[in-house]
Amino acid sequence: MLFLIYRQTTSCCKGIGPVTMKPGKPFPWNSLKLPRVIVPLHYDLCIHPDLSTFHFTGQETIEIFVRTNTSFIILHSKDLEITSSVLLSKDDMWSSTPGKKLQVLEHPAHEQIALQSPEELVVGQVYLVTIEFHGKLADGFDGFYKSSYKTHGGETRIIATTDFEPTSARMAFPCFDEPSFKANFSIKIRREKQHIALSNMPKIKTTELGGGLLEDHFDVTVKMSTYLVAYVICDFKSLEATTSSGIKVSVYASPDKWDQTRYALNAAVKLLEFYEKHFDISFPLPKLDLIAVPDFQSGAMENWGLITYRETSLLYDPKTSSAADKLWVTKVIAHELAHQWFGNLVTMEWWNDIWLNEGFARFMELVSLNATYPELQYDFFMNAYFGAIARDSLNSSHPISNPAETPIQINEMFDTVSYDKGACILKMLQDFLSKQVFQKGVIQYLKKYSYRNAKTDDLWNSLADICPEGDLSSGSFCFAASRPISSFSHDGSLTEIKEMMNTWTHQKGIPLVLVKCEGNTIKLRQERFLKGVFEEDPEWANLYFWHIPLTYITSSSNTVHRHVLKTKTDSLKLKEGVAWVKFNVDMNGYYIVHYEGNGWDNIITLLDQNHTLFSPQDRVNLIHNAFELVSAGRLSLDRALDLTRYLQHETNNIVFLKGLGYLESIYHVMERRNISSVSEHLKYILRSFKPVIDRQTWNDEGSVSDRMLRSDLLLLACDLRYSPCLQKANELFSQWMGSGGNLDLPTDLLKTVYSVGAQTGAGWNYLLKQYSLSVSDAEKNKILYALTTSRHHEKLAKLITLGMEGEVIKTQNLAILLHAIARNPEGQRLAWNFVRENWKKLLEKFELASFSIRTIIFGTTSHFSSRDELEEVKIFFKSLNNQGSQLKITRVVLETITKNIRWLEKNLSSLRNWLLNNL
Repeated sequence: MLFLIYRQTTSCCKGIGPVTMKPGKPFPWNSLKLPRVIVPLHYDLCIHPDLSTFHFTGQETIEIFVRTNTSFIILHSKDLEITSSVLLSKDDMWSSTPGKKLQVLEHPAHEQIALQSPEELVVGQVYLVTIEFHGKLADGFDGFYKSSYKTHGGETRIIATTDFEPTSARMAFPCFDEPSFKANFSIKIRREKQHIALSNMPKIKTTELGGGLLEDHFDVTVKMSTYLVAYVICDFKSLEATTSSGIKVSVYASPDKWDQTRYALNAAVKLLEFYEKHFDISFPLPKLDLIAVPDFQSGAMENWGLITYRETSLLYDPKTSSAADKLWVTKVIAHELAHQWFGNLVTMEWWNDIWLNEGFARFMELVSLNATYPELQYDFFMNAYFGAIARDSLNSSHPISNPAETPIQINEMFDTVSYDKGACILKMLQDFLSKQVFQKGVIQYLKKYSYRNAKTDDLWNSLADICPEGDLSSGSFCFAASRPISSFSHDGSLTEIKEMMNTWTHQKGIPLVLVKCEGNTIKLRQERFLKGVFEEDPEWANLYFWHIPLTYITSSSNTVHRHVLKTKTDSLKLKEGVAWVKFNVDMNGYYIVHYEGNGWDNIITLLDQNHTLFSPQDRVNLIHNAFELVSAGRLSLDRALDLTRYLQHETNNIVFLKGLGYLESIYHVMERRNISSVSEHLKYILRSFKPVIDRQTWNDEGSVSDRMLRSDLLLLACDLRYSPCLQKANELFSQWMGSGGNLDLPTDLLKTVYSVGAQTGAGWNYLLKQYSLSVSDAEKNKILYALTTSRHHEKLAKLITLGMEGEVIKTQNLAILLHAIARNPEGQRLAWNFVRENWKKLLEKFELASFSIRTIIFGTTSHFSSRDELEEVKIFFKSLNNQGSQLKITRVVLETITKNIRWLEKNLSSLRNWLLNNL
């Protein structure tokens, strides 16, 4: 009944009267978090954006429940002007009483307002608060902002869209903008006839208002957090399909790119059906829209029922999208659809546990794509593993579950630790429990906390309360939350899931497991793994330790043995002595392994003699561990390089690329430092893979891994000035340019062909022209990369200017552009100097702690490897004061540069000697 009454009383911005702002009056609340005195039950929200003036007006009626007597309603609001605020009590609802005006107090620093009532609100009662407001469509990428695209004819069209995560719903309407304040939303959008409006739920009716305006009414949402609310006003077209369970799925794009939505539609339907079955929970909304937004800062946003994407993350053009592009689009769709359960249905209680959303979504990319797209056959989880370790092996890392209070701190939680490390420890736990038990526990977690909020401990309790069916004598186990589980340990000891997993979520870092074989005894020791920290440093010794679910195989048994290492030191007794042992089977565990004594010598010999003794995942793991140990001073560089000699016999594409990648990265370090004698020798070593390079065909044939190997290998070969590669690429580029850009080139080789073509003035200019004309963002990305490879300073400077202007090169691509230019030896100083000289201008385009700003900082500095450069960066960061010096990324950068310096000091001589001995 109340629901019907307040829905009838709400109209959009009808005008109730002026509001009194009290900026000088003391604000009644001093915490960044809202008080729990009042909770919202329902929002009735009406929004009217004007796409000509870029302003919007709005009115909302919030149904609230009072938990404690109070005279203040405290909620969030940012950059909004409140024009009216009225309170209706239960008695007012049943009469024609206009309600009581509320005074508005502001606390801009906390992005909060307080609505002061003339009389006390009574505990246990329900009230309606009606607020009128207006604001400006934001120029950036947060809140309710404007976006634009150009038609084939050159006309610029404006759309309005939202992106609220984590704390930007308050920029669009006053609200209780914290994840635990879940409520239902009824949304109305006013628009002109040439536009359409989309929101979380299906449209239920449209009314004409006169003056060419229409008002779309959307169905009431399920109970959800404010950051998941979404609406878009645009003139887009869509493709539609229906899942086997009756969910209508639509993919929207601008009219000129509408034909690039087919692949995403098929993938979304397939993945949505998989998740419904896998989680044993139906998708709770009647429809799901996916929309490609022309200006979008991140990859995508999981708004419930209306997922917004960057165009490169959703659109697929068979003529210009490579195998890597297809894999990316599929992964992003899988990630965002996983969020419809992890994040939307069950939401973390506070942002300190954002990993419950993002770690699970990253983990589910692996699970869902293996099940639905086995033909992709690419172990992309490897990149998550390596990305997590790269960050987590620095002292500037942070725990997965980490305190975050301010919007800046909250934004910084969206990083590789929350995403990639979160996914890694879930994969490790799945391997420890078994896939079946893990899945049952996850389903129980989702069902128990549906439409609610959860903490990390709630997940561990759900996983610890599962008992698999069947024969428990075969190595399976049965346990409950109140009693310990079998840990598969060698000595039969027991451990608790919560106790074990807290060691992974409550402390930062990654463990280093030191293994030493002595006869039939394996001695184990664990320490924290830190890169750039050597034996003489005080950080070398540390007090960190984990409960590590170890797995291992030996020369005498391919059976996967298990043991939980819960102490600093331990030992395993084997039935017999072994020639070798390999820990972290198939790289399912999140730890680094160092084989002491002659352990690495044995492994290097084995790889030379018969590398297939180890699985491809194990070979990747060994290569990765070896080079990581070099960075920590645990293994000499020559031993890690010795390990790569076997790669000439490697037949697995993924393993080959990983090994080659380390050699390539060392080459680029030498090239950037202009250590030409070493870089030229490395060129020779890389060219020793000539037989593999020459086997590559210039087409798009083969499996995904075949195609990605071809793409990466030929790009490298041309970068190393390998004549046959340059000749073929120049030939194709000339044909393409001669056809006016109409010749269809192999999509996997576009980046290579364009990069070679960009080395001439005419080719570079032509590519820039084609960049402005292309309607394929997949192609535009490849062209932009090619343009940044020019060795001409003035051309790179022109790209930066275009990126700042935001017309030819959209502002959303500026961070990626600066990162790419900084990787170019001719552009690294240019990019860095630009950031130093234009910092304030960059902050006008991007929020301080945004992904873009963090990418710009890291991308333009993290490759530095001299003490002069380190000092420059330190001075710059110090000069920022409150404009960025407090960002965690600054500490990451300083530690990374220091690590680079120490790596060179420790390993340059060894590298020279190894190259001389192996040429």
